[in-house]
Order: sequence, then structure tokens, then C-alpha cells
Amino acid sequence: MGKSEENQMLTFTEKTRELKVEFNQIIEEFREGLWRYCRYLTGSPWDGEDLFQETMVKAYGSIYQRWHPTNPKSYLYRIATTTWIDHCRKQKRYVGHLEEEDFEAEYNSESFDAEEAIEYLLGLFTPRQIAVFLLKEVFTFTAKEVAGMVKTTPGAVYATVRRMQKQLSENPIQEKTNSLVSIDKPASNTVIQSYLKALNDGDVDKVLELMTEQAQNEAPMGFQEFSKEEMRSGSMRFGLPGFRAEELLLWGKNVIVVFFDAADGTRMIHDIQYQEIENGKIVLHRSFYFCKEFIFAAAEELNFPPQLDKPVVDWRPNTKVDK
Repeated sequence: MGKSEENQMLTFTEKTRELKVEFNQIIEEFREGLWRYCRYLTGSPWDGEDLFQETMVKAYGSIYQRWHPTNPKSYLYRIATTTWIDHCRKQKRYVGHLEEEDFEAEYNSESFDAEEAIEYLLGLFTPRQIAVFLLKEVFTFTAKEVAGMVKTTPGAVYATVRRMQKQLSENPIQEKTNSLVSIDKPASNTVIQSYLKALNDGDVDKVLELMTEQAQNEAPMGFQEFSKEEMRSGSMRFGLPGFRAEELLLWGKNVIVVFFDAADGTRMIHDIQYQEIENGKIVLHRSFYFCKEFIFAAAEELNFPPQLDKPVVDWRPNTKVDK
């Protein structure tokens, strides 16, 4: 690549990053709600995070196709809904048919705690029904807005919600026993234990030694690296953070939690990572460093506060969004 081409690539990269900052500023107030919606739709924080990330990428990548004034909140939820229903169809799941019936346009809806009953919803209703119910009853979109998102009619939205409310009233949600999330040391792969030791020792060479040459290092919402060489010259160029890391169990998955110790002694979640192993080597390293909504939810689950001000990102209230 010549110098001119290299400069063009650099200019292109800088421009796209500037646009991404502007996009983030526009959607910032809707991100937390969107993340919860994705979690409820999928029934899993892990799958919800994947859907959230895919939604953000699609929203950013397709906004240029909108030639009309666009409500950013409706735009994001529409993409999340369509993406999830498409995934369900690809998995050969029955997504459901929404029918109209005679009803009164206005009716009294009971309050609904999606967090408490999401597993119950997933067991009783189809993906499209769940999307309609969440959008209308939990995230308070109008029937007309919901109809556009799930590709149906306002009448079908009202009828679907009314039928679901009736079924829920006839099948009361069973009270679940509280079970605290275990943060005891989970059973782990020896490669992960070696990685954890190298991470705590600040040994970049050892960390890279545990990876394949073509290992992928991804930090969603931040960056991607596709080889050890890219990691060495990129994210690990200046070494490792030097913070203490532990392996914990989060939503049924073994993860590595990197902690930042504040001056007052408070332990804060700096990063959450997991790795995939093939033939005794790390082939994928995934970091949730830039994933604000995920980190906040995990912090609540693990009962540790998140680190709000860290390099590149600043999640303190009344500050600018991620750079």
C-alpha cells in the first residue's frame, strides 16, 4: 500500500469514528432500555447482549437509507425486533401469527414485571407475541408503532395483548425461590488458569503464547484484532492493565472479571472477559470493556460497582458518551 492510499485509509477511519461518536450521542438515552428489551426478547443476558450489539451495528450501518425524519428510539427497537424474529425463523422456530378480533381500542392494562416473568413468557408465547407484549406493555410504544415494528396491524396488536393478558391471568406466575448468584471459584480449564496467572502477572508474552497465531481478539463497540501480531502492536502494545483478575460465574458462564481498586478500597469491575479454547489454545478472546449496559447489569448481578471512568470511556452521569 502506497503512502497516498495509507493516508486515504486513515482519513476514512477517522471520518467513520467521528460519525460513530455523533451516532452514539443521538442514541445514548435509549441504550439502556434497548439492552433490557434485547435481554427480555432472548431470555438471556448473553444472547441479549449479542442481539443488542447486532442491532447497534445494523442501526449505524443502515441509517443512511432513511430519507425521512426518523424517531431514533422506534428505529432501534424496530431493528432489534426484526433481527430477533429473523434469527428465530432461521432456527426454524414458529414465530407466530397475529390475528385481529372485535375489541375495545382502549382497555386497562395491568402492570407487568418483565424481569420477574420473562421465563414464563418464553414458555407460553411465540416470539412475535412476546415482542408485541414487551413493546406495548413494558416499553410503552403505541399500537401503531408496534404494528410497524412487527409487521402487523394495530388491531392485531390490541387483540394479541388482550389475549395474552387473559392467558396470564388464568395462569398466575409461580413465585420463584430466590437463589443468589454463586461467585465461588468455578471449575475451569487449565489454559484459562494459565491465562489468568499471566494476566495477573502482567506477562504479555505468556498471554500471547497461550493463543493461536490467528486468534481473534474482540472488544464489541470498541475494536477487533485478527491475529497475535495485531494484538502485540495494538491493544497490548503498552502492556496489560496491571489490575487483579478473578474467575467467577456470571449467568451460568465462567468469565474473568478484572477489578480496579479505588483509592478508598472499593473494588470496581473494570472489564469482563471470556475465552474460547480449541486444541489447547485460545482461539477467541472477548472483552466487554466498552459494553456499558452489559457491564452495569453484570455489576448488579455480581454485587460489585462498575468502574465509571476508565481509559477511552467515561460513563459518569452528565458526561459525554464513549469516544
